[in-house]
Amino acid sequence: MRRVALAASVMSMTVALAACGSAKEADSNSKDDKKKTGPLTIGLLLPEDQTARYENFDRPFVTKKVKGLCADCKVLYVNAKSDPSVQQQQVDSMITKKVDAIILDSVDSKSIASSVKKADEAGIPVIAYDRLAEGPVSAYTSFDNETVGKVQGKALLEALGDKAKSGKIVMLNGWEADPNAAMFKKGAMSVLKGKVDVGKSYDVDRWLADKANEAMTGAISSLGKDNIIGVYSANDSMAGGAITALKSGGFNPLPPVTGQDAELEGVRRVVTGEQYMSVYKSYLDEATAAAEMAIALGRGEKVNESNTVDSPTTKDIPATLITPVSLTKKNIKETVIKDGIYKIDQICAGKVKTACAAAGLK
Repeated sequence: MRRVALAASVMSMTVALAACGSAKEADSNSKDDKKKTGPLTIGLLLPEDQTARYENFDRPFVTKKVKGLCADCKVLYVNAKSDPSVQQQQVDSMITKKVDAIILDSVDSKSIASSVKKADEAGIPVIAYDRLAEGPVSAYTSFDNETVGKVQGKALLEALGDKAKSGKIVMLNGWEADPNAAMFKKGAMSVLKGKVDVGKSYDVDRWLADKANEAMTGAISSLGKDNIIGVYSANDSMAGGAITALKSGGFNPLPPVTGQDAELEGVRRVVTGEQYMSVYKSYLDEATAAAEMAIALGRGEKVNESNTVDSPTTKDIPATLITPVSLTKKNIKETVIKDGIYKIDQICAGKVKTACAAAGLK
C-alpha cells in the first residue's frame, strides 16, 4: 500500500511539474502574443497648463509624431492642471480604457509611483516624459537637466562679469515636487558656488509666475534694492513674475534675469533686454523620442537606448537625453526661428518691433 501511495505521489508530482512547464510555455507564448502590428492607443498625460510649452509644443508635437509613425494610432490626451490626485485618476482612467502605452509627464514624481505600478501590473508600459516619475517606468526622455542649470549659471556669470561679487543674487528655483527642479539647481550651483553671493533662495510653488513675483518682492524688501545684482530664475514664466516685481521695485536698468523653455513672451523679453537669456530645448526632439518609445513598447518591442538613468525606485531605465542650448539675442535666428518654433512676426509684434530691428531680426 505504501509503495502504491508513493508511486501515486510521484506520478502526481510529475503531472504537476509537467503542468507547471506547460503553464510557463503558455505564459511565454502569451508574452509573444502581446506583440501588436495594428493600431495602438497612446495615453498622453501632461502636468499643467500654466507653462506655455505644454499646450503649444508638447501636445501637438507628440500627437503629430505618433501619427507620423502610425497613421491609425490614437492619442488620448489629458492635462492634470497641477493636481497630483487628478493625474492619479487620469492614469486609472487610461488603465480602464486599456491603452497600449502611456506617455507621462508627472505633476509629482513621488505620488504618481503607485499609479505607474498599477499600469505596469496591467501590462501597460509607462514612458516618463520630461520628468522622471518614480515607480516601474519602462523608458524616459528629457533634457540633460543638470546641464540646463549649468547653462543658466554660466549665462548669469557672463552677464554679471566683474560685478559678480558686488552684491547678492536671488534664486527662484522650481517646484520641489518636480525632480527636474533639483537638477536645475544642482547644475546652476555647480557653476555659481563661490563666484556669487546668494542673498535669497526660494523653491517656487508649482512654478507659478505669481508665486515668483511674491518671492521676488519679498527678496527686494529683505535685501534692499541696491544690493540685488542678478536673478537666477529656473524658467521663463517665473522670470516674467520676477521682472514685474523688479519693475515695481524701481529697478532701472533691470539686473540680468535667467529663464528656460524659450516661451514666446520669454523670447520677446530677451529681445528687449528685460530678460538676459532663456534655455532653448528642442521639444520636437523630445516629442519624437517619446513617440518612438511609446510605439515600440506598445507593440511589445524593446527600447534600445545607449543611455540609462536611475530613479529612487527603478534602476537602469532606458533614456534619451537631449542637449539644451543657451538662447540670447545673438542666436534667436539660429534656434527658435530656424527650427520653426516661432516666426519673426510673432516675436517682433507691437512694442518689440524696434528692439527686433536693433537685434537684426527683420
